[in-house]
Amino acid sequence: MKRVLTAVILIPLVLLLVFKGPFWLITLAAAAVAILAAWEYLVLADASGAKTPRIVVLCAVAALFACIFFRPEYATPLLGCLTFAMFIVCTFRSPLPRVLPDTAYSVFGLLYIGLSLTTIPLLSAQENGSSLLVFLFFVVWTGDVVALYVGRAFGRRKLAPSISPNKTWEGSAGSVLGSLLITLLLIFLAGVFARHNFDWLAYPGSIFRWLGLAVLLNVAAQVGDLIESAIKRGAGVKDSGALLPGHGGVLDRIDALLLAAPVLWYAQLAQQSF
Repeated sequence: MKRVLTAVILIPLVLLLVFKGPFWLITLAAAAVAILAAWEYLVLADASGAKTPRIVVLCAVAALFACIFFRPEYATPLLGCLTFAMFIVCTFRSPLPRVLPDTAYSVFGLLYIGLSLTTIPLLSAQENGSSLLVFLFFVVWTGDVVALYVGRAFGRRKLAPSISPNKTWEGSAGSVLGSLLITLLLIFLAGVFARHNFDWLAYPGSIFRWLGLAVLLNVAAQVGDLIESAIKRGAGVKDSGALLPGHGGVLDRIDALLLAAPVLWYAQLAQQSF
Protein backbone atom coordinates (compact mmCIF):
# COMPACT_ATOMS: atom_id res chain seq x y z
CA MET A 1 0.00 0.00 0.00
CA LYS A 2 2.85 2.40 0.82
CA ARG A 3 4.35 1.72 -2.61
CA VAL A 4 1.05 2.52 -4.35
CA LEU A 5 0.42 5.68 -2.32
CA THR A 6 3.93 6.98 -3.01
CA ALA A 7 3.44 6.40 -6.75
CA VAL A 8 -0.01 8.07 -6.69
CA ILE A 9 1.55 11.18 -5.18
CA LEU A 10 4.78 11.33 -7.18
CA ILE A 11 3.58 10.51 -10.70
CA PRO A 12 1.13 13.47 -11.01
CA LEU A 13 3.81 15.79 -9.60
CA VAL A 14 6.33 14.56 -12.18
CA LEU A 15 3.83 14.97 -15.05
CA LEU A 16 2.88 18.46 -13.86
CA LEU A 17 6.56 19.40 -13.84
CA VAL A 18 7.11 17.89 -17.30
CA PHE A 19 4.21 19.74 -18.93
CA LYS A 20 4.11 23.00 -16.98
CA GLY A 21 7.54 23.42 -15.41
CA PRO A 22 9.96 25.95 -16.93
CA PHE A 23 13.48 24.81 -17.83
CA TRP A 24 15.01 26.25 -14.65
CA LEU A 25 12.56 24.35 -12.44
CA ILE A 26 13.09 21.06 -14.29
CA THR A 27 16.85 21.55 -13.96
CA LEU A 28 16.51 22.37 -10.26
CA ALA A 29 14.28 19.35 -9.63
CA ALA A 30 16.64 17.02 -11.50
CA ALA A 31 19.60 18.46 -9.57
CA ALA A 32 17.81 17.91 -6.24
CA VAL A 33 17.05 14.29 -7.14
CA ALA A 34 20.65 13.80 -8.29
CA ILE A 35 22.07 15.19 -5.06
CA LEU A 36 19.83 12.98 -2.92
CA ALA A 37 20.67 9.91 -5.01
CA ALA A 38 24.38 10.79 -4.97
CA TRP A 39 24.33 11.00 -1.18
CA GLU A 40 22.79 7.51 -0.99
CA TYR A 41 25.36 6.23 -3.48
CA LEU A 42 28.21 7.69 -1.42
CA VAL A 43 26.87 5.96 1.70
CA LEU A 44 26.91 2.68 -0.26
CA ALA A 45 30.43 3.45 -1.49
CA ASP A 46 31.67 4.04 2.05
CA ALA A 47 29.97 0.80 3.17
CA SER A 48 32.02 -0.93 0.48
CA GLY A 49 35.28 0.30 2.02
CA ALA A 50 35.80 3.79 0.60
CA LYS A 51 35.92 7.10 2.43
CA THR A 52 34.65 9.52 -0.18
CA PRO A 53 34.70 13.32 0.17
CA ARG A 54 30.90 13.51 0.15
CA ILE A 55 30.47 17.28 0.23
CA VAL A 56 32.99 17.71 -2.61
CA VAL A 57 31.15 15.16 -4.75
CA LEU A 58 27.76 16.74 -4.06
CA CYS A 59 29.15 20.19 -4.94
CA ALA A 60 30.53 18.72 -8.18
CA VAL A 61 27.09 17.33 -9.04
CA ALA A 62 25.50 20.73 -8.35
CA ALA A 63 28.16 22.48 -10.46
CA LEU A 64 27.44 20.16 -13.38
CA PHE A 65 23.72 21.03 -13.30
CA ALA A 66 24.51 24.75 -13.00
CA CYS A 67 26.66 24.43 -16.12
CA ILE A 68 23.87 22.61 -17.97
CA PHE A 69 21.51 25.49 -17.12
CA PHE A 70 23.80 28.42 -17.90
CA ARG A 71 26.34 27.14 -20.46
CA PRO A 72 25.68 23.54 -21.53
CA GLU A 73 28.41 23.72 -24.19
CA TYR A 74 30.99 23.78 -21.39
CA ALA A 75 29.72 20.63 -19.67
CA THR A 76 32.46 18.36 -21.04
CA PRO A 77 35.45 20.54 -20.05
CA LEU A 78 33.84 21.19 -16.67
CA LEU A 79 33.44 17.44 -16.15
CA GLY A 80 37.16 17.03 -16.80
CA CYS A 81 38.03 19.80 -14.34
CA LEU A 82 35.77 18.32 -11.65
CA THR A 83 37.34 14.89 -12.15
CA PHE A 84 40.84 16.25 -11.58
CA ALA A 85 39.62 18.36 -8.68
CA MET A 86 38.29 15.27 -6.91
CA PHE A 87 41.54 13.43 -7.64
CA ILE A 88 43.50 16.28 -6.02
CA VAL A 89 41.19 16.34 -2.98
CA CYS A 90 41.50 12.58 -2.47
CA THR A 91 45.28 12.76 -2.95
CA PHE A 92 45.70 15.10 0.01
CA ARG A 93 42.77 13.81 2.07
CA SER A 94 42.90 10.03 1.91
CA PRO A 95 45.55 7.62 3.21
CA LEU A 96 47.88 6.63 0.38
CA PRO A 97 46.47 3.11 -0.13
CA ARG A 98 43.00 4.60 -0.51
CA VAL A 99 43.72 7.57 -2.80
CA LEU A 100 42.86 5.72 -6.01
CA PRO A 101 39.79 3.84 -4.67
CA ASP A 102 38.34 6.98 -3.08
CA THR A 103 38.89 8.92 -6.30
CA ALA A 104 37.35 6.14 -8.39
CA TYR A 105 34.23 5.92 -6.21
CA SER A 106 33.86 9.72 -6.25
CA VAL A 107 34.31 10.18 -9.99
CA PHE A 108 32.02 7.26 -10.76
CA GLY A 109 29.32 8.83 -8.59
CA LEU A 110 29.59 12.06 -10.57
CA LEU A 111 29.30 10.18 -13.86
CA TYR A 112 26.78 7.55 -12.79
CA ILE A 113 24.32 9.96 -11.21
CA GLY A 114 25.29 13.56 -12.01
CA LEU A 115 26.10 13.26 -15.70
CA SER A 116 23.28 10.77 -16.31
CA LEU A 117 20.56 12.96 -14.83
CA THR A 118 21.70 16.12 -16.62
CA THR A 119 20.13 14.53 -19.70
CA ILE A 120 16.68 15.09 -18.14
CA PRO A 121 16.75 18.91 -18.50
CA LEU A 122 18.58 18.54 -21.82
CA LEU A 123 15.74 16.36 -23.12
CA SER A 124 13.14 18.81 -21.79
CA ALA A 125 14.77 21.60 -23.81
CA GLN A 126 14.20 19.75 -27.09
CA GLU A 127 11.41 20.86 -29.44
CA ASN A 128 9.13 18.03 -28.24
CA GLY A 129 10.77 17.81 -24.83
CA SER A 130 7.61 17.12 -22.83
CA SER A 131 6.69 14.23 -25.13
CA LEU A 132 10.21 12.81 -24.90
CA LEU A 133 10.15 12.85 -21.10
CA VAL A 134 6.68 11.29 -20.98
CA PHE A 135 7.92 8.60 -23.36
CA LEU A 136 11.01 8.00 -21.22
CA PHE A 137 9.19 7.84 -17.90
CA PHE A 138 6.29 5.70 -19.05
CA VAL A 139 8.46 3.22 -20.93
CA VAL A 140 10.63 2.77 -17.82
CA TRP A 141 7.78 2.76 -15.28
CA THR A 142 5.56 0.40 -17.27
CA GLY A 143 8.40 -1.98 -17.94
CA ASP A 144 9.25 -2.04 -14.22
CA VAL A 145 5.64 -2.71 -13.13
CA VAL A 146 5.01 -5.41 -15.75
CA ALA A 147 8.30 -7.13 -14.92
CA LEU A 148 7.29 -7.28 -11.26
CA TYR A 149 3.90 -8.91 -11.83
CA VAL A 150 4.88 -11.16 -14.74
CA GLY A 151 7.92 -12.31 -12.79
CA ARG A 152 5.80 -13.14 -9.75
CA ALA A 153 3.20 -15.00 -11.78
CA PHE A 154 5.29 -16.79 -14.40
CA GLY A 155 8.94 -16.38 -13.42
CA ARG A 156 10.91 -19.61 -13.49
CA ARG A 157 14.38 -18.97 -14.96
CA LYS A 158 16.63 -16.61 -13.03
CA LEU A 159 18.00 -13.64 -14.97
CA ALA A 160 21.01 -12.77 -12.78
CA PRO A 161 20.78 -14.79 -9.56
CA SER A 162 24.06 -13.56 -8.10
CA ILE A 163 22.99 -9.92 -8.49
CA SER A 164 19.20 -9.94 -8.09
CA PRO A 165 17.75 -13.37 -7.20
CA ASN A 166 14.12 -12.32 -7.75
CA LYS A 167 14.52 -11.21 -11.37
CA THR A 168 13.62 -13.72 -14.07
CA TRP A 169 13.86 -13.99 -17.84
CA GLU A 170 10.06 -14.21 -17.98
CA GLY A 171 9.75 -10.93 -16.06
CA SER A 172 12.36 -9.35 -18.33
CA ALA A 173 10.46 -10.39 -21.46
CA GLY A 174 7.22 -9.11 -19.94
CA SER A 175 8.96 -5.80 -19.21
CA VAL A 176 9.90 -5.37 -22.89
CA LEU A 177 6.34 -6.19 -23.95
CA GLY A 178 4.93 -3.69 -21.44
CA SER A 179 7.19 -0.94 -22.78
CA LEU A 180 6.10 -1.70 -26.35
CA LEU A 181 2.41 -1.59 -25.41
CA ILE A 182 2.72 1.73 -23.56
CA THR A 183 4.58 3.16 -26.55
CA LEU A 184 1.71 2.18 -28.85
CA LEU A 185 -0.73 3.75 -26.41
CA LEU A 186 1.26 7.01 -26.27
CA ILE A 187 1.42 7.20 -30.07
CA PHE A 188 -2.33 6.54 -30.25
CA LEU A 189 -3.05 9.27 -27.67
CA ALA A 190 -0.79 11.71 -29.53
CA GLY A 191 -2.86 11.10 -32.67
CA VAL A 192 -6.12 11.62 -30.78
CA PHE A 193 -4.85 14.85 -29.26
CA ALA A 194 -3.62 16.10 -32.64
CA ARG A 195 -7.03 15.52 -34.21
CA HIS A 196 -8.55 17.70 -31.48
CA ASN A 197 -5.87 20.41 -31.89
CA PHE A 198 -4.04 19.61 -28.65
CA ASP A 199 -0.25 19.52 -28.83
CA TRP A 200 0.33 17.76 -25.50
CA LEU A 201 2.06 14.78 -27.10
CA ALA A 202 3.92 14.46 -30.40
CA TYR A 203 5.80 11.43 -31.73
CA PRO A 204 6.65 12.25 -35.34
CA GLY A 205 8.24 9.83 -37.74
CA SER A 206 7.92 6.11 -38.13
CA ILE A 207 6.12 4.11 -35.47
CA PHE A 208 8.88 1.51 -35.79
CA ARG A 209 11.46 4.08 -34.70
CA TRP A 210 9.60 4.68 -31.45
CA LEU A 211 9.07 0.97 -30.88
CA GLY A 212 12.77 0.38 -31.45
CA LEU A 213 13.59 3.17 -29.01
CA ALA A 214 11.22 1.62 -26.47
CA VAL A 215 13.08 -1.68 -26.64
CA LEU A 216 16.42 0.11 -26.36
CA LEU A 217 15.28 2.13 -23.34
CA ASN A 218 13.75 -0.91 -21.69
CA VAL A 219 16.97 -2.91 -22.00
CA ALA A 220 18.96 0.06 -20.67
CA ALA A 221 16.52 0.42 -17.77
CA GLN A 222 16.80 -3.25 -16.85
CA VAL A 223 20.60 -3.10 -16.96
CA GLY A 224 20.48 0.06 -14.83
CA ASP A 225 18.37 -1.76 -12.28
CA LEU A 226 20.85 -4.64 -12.17
CA ILE A 227 23.82 -2.28 -11.81
CA GLU A 228 22.31 -0.65 -8.73
CA SER A 229 21.42 -4.07 -7.32
CA ALA A 230 25.06 -5.11 -7.73
CA ILE A 231 26.22 -1.97 -5.91
CA LYS A 232 23.81 -2.60 -3.02
CA ARG A 233 24.71 -6.29 -2.80
CA GLY A 234 28.39 -5.37 -2.72
CA ALA A 235 27.68 -2.96 0.13
CA GLY A 236 25.57 -5.56 1.95
CA VAL A 237 22.32 -3.57 2.04
CA LYS A 238 18.81 -4.18 0.73
CA ASP A 239 17.79 -0.59 -0.09
CA SER A 240 19.85 2.52 -0.81
CA GLY A 241 17.73 4.48 1.68
CA ALA A 242 14.27 4.88 3.19
CA LEU A 243 13.18 8.29 1.93
CA LEU A 244 10.35 6.97 -0.28
CA PRO A 245 7.91 4.70 1.61
CA GLY A 246 7.54 1.36 -0.14
CA HIS A 247 10.25 2.22 -2.68
CA GLY A 248 13.38 2.43 -0.54
CA GLY A 249 15.69 5.31 -1.37
CA VAL A 250 15.82 7.82 -4.20
CA LEU A 251 18.55 5.81 -5.92
CA ASP A 252 16.32 2.72 -5.78
CA ARG A 253 13.59 4.64 -7.59
CA ILE A 254 15.73 6.18 -10.35
CA ASP A 255 18.24 3.38 -10.98
CA ALA A 256 16.63 2.44 -14.30
CA LEU A 257 16.55 6.07 -15.46
CA LEU A 258 20.27 6.45 -14.88
CA LEU A 259 20.94 4.43 -18.04
CA ALA A 260 17.68 4.93 -19.93
CA ALA A 261 17.77 8.76 -19.90
CA PRO A 262 21.28 9.03 -21.43
CA VAL A 263 20.37 6.39 -24.02
CA LEU A 264 17.38 8.47 -25.15
CA TRP A 265 19.47 11.66 -25.18
CA TYR A 266 22.21 10.11 -27.31
CA ALA A 267 19.61 8.55 -29.60
CA GLN A 268 18.22 12.06 -30.16
CA LEU A 269 21.68 13.40 -30.88
CA ALA A 270 22.33 10.57 -33.33
CA GLN A 271 19.06 11.27 -35.15
CA GLN A 272 19.88 14.97 -35.44
CA SER A 273 23.29 14.12 -36.90
CA PHE A 274 21.83 12.24 -39.87
